[in-house]
Amino acid sequence: MTRILGIDPGSQRTGVGIVDVDASGRTTHVFHAPLRLLGEGDFAARLRRLLIGLGEVIEQWQPQEVAIERVFMSRNADSALKLGQARGAALAGVVLRDLPVSEYAASEIKLAVVGRGGADKAQVQHMVGAMLGLSIKLQADAADALAVAITHAHVRATANRLGVDVRQAWGRK
Repeated sequence: MTRILGIDPGSQRTGVGIVDVDASGRTTHVFHAPLRLLGEGDFAARLRRLLIGLGEVIEQWQPQEVAIERVFMSRNADSALKLGQARGAALAGVVLRDLPVSEYAASEIKLAVVGRGGADKAQVQHMVGAMLGLSIKLQADAADALAVAITHAHVRATANRLGVDVRQAWGRK
């Protein structure tokens, strides 16, 4: 069994989701939550809150691998920059704990979870809940983080079946 932490980085809320995956790729829900960053003062204080919150999640749940969503380009340069900084802070918090990181684009995550790369957030939330057998409506950022973790679990299982590295299993890496 391998425990995977999925991260959906954001400058206002960062979603975290944890699944356990067995050798066949079967996933089991462990934990999910949004790390709420607003109300922490200036932007630097929000990044600090992200690092502390992520550290607490890692300490409590002890993931062995991490998957994170890649930043997409936005029309708003300021928003894209803040998102990139939040993603960088999340990556720093993970690599400082020597956890291996895999990265996936939003379209790759949607393709893996919903079956089409252009799926909307509601479809992702629904499929994540169905795949993990959850009866509650998931908060969007936490659902996205679980989707990242599920994507990595699927890629890992495929790589294991093929006898290749995770990067080779996901052909575009």
